[in-house]
Amino acid sequence: MPALACCVDAAVTPPVYSLAGYSSLPAPEPFSGVPPSTNTMPDDNVVSFIDHSVWSPSRAASLYKIDGWGAPYFSVNSSGNISIRPYGKETLAHQEIDLLKIVKKASEPKSLGGLGLQLPLIIRLPDVLKNRLESLQSAFDLAVESQGYQSHYQGVYPVKCNQDRFVVEDIVKFGSPLRFGLEAGSKPELLLAMSCLCKGSDEALLVCNGFKDAEYISLALVARKLALNTVIVLEQEEELDLVVNLSQKFAVRPLIGVRAKLRTKHSGHFGSTSGEKGKFGLTTTQILRVVRKLEQAGMLDCLQLLHFHIGSQIPSTALVSDGVGEAAQIYSELVRLGACMQVIDIGGGLGIDYDGSKSTHSDVSVGYSLEEYAAAVVKSVRDVCDRKSVKHPIICSESGRAVVSHHSILIFEAISASAADNPDISRLGLQCMVEGLTDEALADYRNLSAAAIGGDLDTCCIYADQLKQRCIDQFKEGSLCIEQLAAVDSFCDLVSKAIGVSDSVRTYHVNLSIFTSIPDFWGIGQLFPIIPIHRLDQRPGVKGILSDLTCDSDGKIDKFIGGENSLPLHDLEGGGSYAGRYFLGMFLGGAYEEALGGYHNLFGGPSVVRVCQCDGPHSFSVTRAVPGPSCTEVLRVMQHEPELMFETLKHRAEEFVHDDGLAQLASGLARMFHNTPYLVPTASCCLTANTGSGFYYCGNEEAESAAAGGEEEQWSYVCA
Repeated sequence: MPALACCVDAAVTPPVYSLAGYSSLPAPEPFSGVPPSTNTMPDDNVVSFIDHSVWSPSRAASLYKIDGWGAPYFSVNSSGNISIRPYGKETLAHQEIDLLKIVKKASEPKSLGGLGLQLPLIIRLPDVLKNRLESLQSAFDLAVESQGYQSHYQGVYPVKCNQDRFVVEDIVKFGSPLRFGLEAGSKPELLLAMSCLCKGSDEALLVCNGFKDAEYISLALVARKLALNTVIVLEQEEELDLVVNLSQKFAVRPLIGVRAKLRTKHSGHFGSTSGEKGKFGLTTTQILRVVRKLEQAGMLDCLQLLHFHIGSQIPSTALVSDGVGEAAQIYSELVRLGACMQVIDIGGGLGIDYDGSKSTHSDVSVGYSLEEYAAAVVKSVRDVCDRKSVKHPIICSESGRAVVSHHSILIFEAISASAADNPDISRLGLQCMVEGLTDEALADYRNLSAAAIGGDLDTCCIYADQLKQRCIDQFKEGSLCIEQLAAVDSFCDLVSKAIGVSDSVRTYHVNLSIFTSIPDFWGIGQLFPIIPIHRLDQRPGVKGILSDLTCDSDGKIDKFIGGENSLPLHDLEGGGSYAGRYFLGMFLGGAYEEALGGYHNLFGGPSVVRVCQCDGPHSFSVTRAVPGPSCTEVLRVMQHEPELMFETLKHRAEEFVHDDGLAQLASGLARMFHNTPYLVPTASCCLTANTGSGFYYCGNEEAESAAAGGEEEQWSYVCA
């Protein structure tokens, strides 16, 4: 502990001791333990769980568990960047895409050949989406063939997972050869599903879930009239009367399903909608009443689908088999009662491995593959139906999370970091500190120094805490000045660092709103893999947490996959590729995050690019680019009127600015409304200031050029 020893040596006979009544320090008590050797003391900012052997990209992949959660779509290439394998296991070497090159293309100014998009950025990968659909279908096809199942699988995508137009349209397009359909849970979702499925397979199912009123049911019947394969799933018993009455009014023979409330319960966080007390579905008693009512109305043949859902992110195939087996029994009983059953809809629940642990006892992992999941489902249905001599039904699933999670990557930048903790205190500062201490605080200081010399680490901590608290109390009373309190803080931090108990985690400030882009972390503690997307050929030397731009204490990420409370990161001053900027990526967030995100602090959503693999020089092409919303757009969301706001500010400027800068100031204000809410990597202030010798304009050329070119068109309605 060389730094601490210097302080202790300086304090052995300071002049102030004679003033305080202490002529010397007492002899330290014997210490039986062995104090840590100075040459083995780890640097507080060095990640403790990596050794000092030669670093490599493969070691980075292991550290961040990329081979666990990222396979088969993400890996680390020889340049130390994240590589995308758009076709999964079938991706050839020349088809891999360097993720950093996509970020560079999207974010660089147009003058340099980029798209000029502001981060944060969502990168959509339709090739990955297509592969997920095909992999899910292939897994069930394999299970059907290998087990001699006498029907087939056809899935539906629940649009609530991600309602983005291009995501849904891609799923319908890619899923058409697979008879893949859509599931809706509200009237707007039903409208978009109807529109999209007009271009899908004629056999694709349109499953109507959720609570329903007369308008919802009428719309579903219209979909049926438009020759869409629409099934109205009863979530509540009273919905049946509406279906019967409205179908007669519309002269449409409906397809009806019932959602069963199973006894099988998913015990994890996502299982709150399962079991007898679950939010959705009908009990066995209610299902029997539905059967009788349909029989009395002469519509029992309309009942053709049984649906259930025991919760998202089901961790084990044992739980899958239990739930599917129970549902298959209900399905068989409905057949016995005379219903013309055709489909068993096993709902969602197909999970993904967010942390790569393949655990069966976690909300962020699953202990099975797609193939194992499909095999368990098919076997459970087949066994029950064979035992009951029931024809094998079509198996449908609503596997939204497993379909869309992998295809979307959120990219954001670390723009600054808290300073490394390197406490220091001079002899003069130490004397200044001691001069202001009370007798009790001075005794703590003396005992702390003695414990440090003797290597008694536990005692050091006790007296350091006591000393700090006494000094805080003195400061609150006004008997200690801020310089003395700062000296005490530095001294205690130095002690903590020297004995190896200081908090070495640094805070990285990221250009992001967690409430907008990762709301599930804030809302339910959902963990996602977050890693640097480049510099992975360099050893990470810092343990960090992430703090966002919002003025909210919850706007931070301090829990990471693997049960970690910090993330291995690189020093921001470490240089590296792309002009020293440091980019992080959140993976597996393609489901729910965009739909749930809000506008906290009026930060809007990210920019979006759609990237496809191609045979060009960089193996990719950007087929769609959408900038994130401007200040004007997010203000309108909250019912503000930016045009009137600008007029108010312009009139204010005319009242208080009486020089030649008025026009430039007004022009700069106009541009501010059209700029992004997020921070920009370089100065792009579009306001002017009087320097005494004229006005200056602060901003990069790209921003100035763009503003000059678009200002007249954007703000023609506010020109004086």
